[in-house]
Amino acid sequence: MNKPKVIVTGVIPEEGIKQLKEVCDVTYTSGEAFSREYVLSHLDQYQGILLMGLKGDKELIDAGKNLKVIAVNAVGFDAVDIDYAREKGIVVANAPQGVRLPTAEMTLALLLATVRRLYLYDKIVRSGQWIDVSERCYMGMSLKDKVLGIYGMGRIGSQVAKLSQAFGMKIIYNDAHRLPEDLEKQLDVEYVDFDTLIKNADVITLHAPALPSTIGKFNAAVFQEMKETAFIINAARGVLIKQDDLISALKNREIAGAGLDVFETEPVIPEELRKLDNVIMSPHAGTGTLEARIDIAAEASENIISLLLKDHALNMVNDVKQYQVN
Repeated sequence: MNKPKVIVTGVIPEEGIKQLKEVCDVTYTSGEAFSREYVLSHLDQYQGILLMGLKGDKELIDAGKNLKVIAVNAVGFDAVDIDYAREKGIVVANAPQGVRLPTAEMTLALLLATVRRLYLYDKIVRSGQWIDVSERCYMGMSLKDKVLGIYGMGRIGSQVAKLSQAFGMKIIYNDAHRLPEDLEKQLDVEYVDFDTLIKNADVITLHAPALPSTIGKFNAAVFQEMKETAFIINAARGVLIKQDDLISALKNREIAGAGLDVFETEPVIPEELRKLDNVIMSPHAGTGTLEARIDIAAEASENIISLLLKDHALNMVNDVKQYQVN
């Protein structure tokens, strides 16, 4: 029996696709991603694609005449036209477990660096200067007894809640779907409406997907309602924040600062944002650890293996009716 053929489009740790290579005929080049042109011209040979670094748009889906599964090497699947894939009977699956802890860690790293003003301090010391942090204008903010507002209380948001409580923070959250009461008690979090969240939080962290209802949710009107002493942290999707509105709010000190791992215009970051002292940035590196990338690739691989060899869909996000889902 011939093994199913799978192509891996991006650069991932080979340890993460070890099992996939054992049971499938895998096309993968270590250290170099395939060009879109190569993938489009060869995709009709494959039943599965482990997608990273390319858009799964109609053109790509049409090129995959024999595709059964698109496994996204991430939790986010906004780069894939999931409705069109469903029309074609192609399962789209994501990897929600492997990203959970590393993205929460990055959120906390940005949170701490932002409220304790590490970018400013690092910049000053590297320049050969020194400051007296007993001066109020150079002080940061302690987290004990502060209110953390979590926008999007899914796997990552819940993990951020647990980690933040170690610093003595009170957690409020807003989500399109409220958690069950017993889970709220277990997590020690309080559901509030969106207006209450933005007006009362000392720090807001974002963990929502990019949807019509969430894109541009954090804009000039929201920043005006936030506390002047509040911070916003985004390690989810750049489009949740209107970038120009954020730049204006940071410049005018309408809010105290921001920690950003994702950007509306990435990888192009406006100079106005880059030169601000009250923002710290990283290059969409929320899952940028070796352990995380291995786990995510293994999870994406399992999605492919389950679909192609067991006819059972794992982590399906586009509801292809003929497949049983976990």
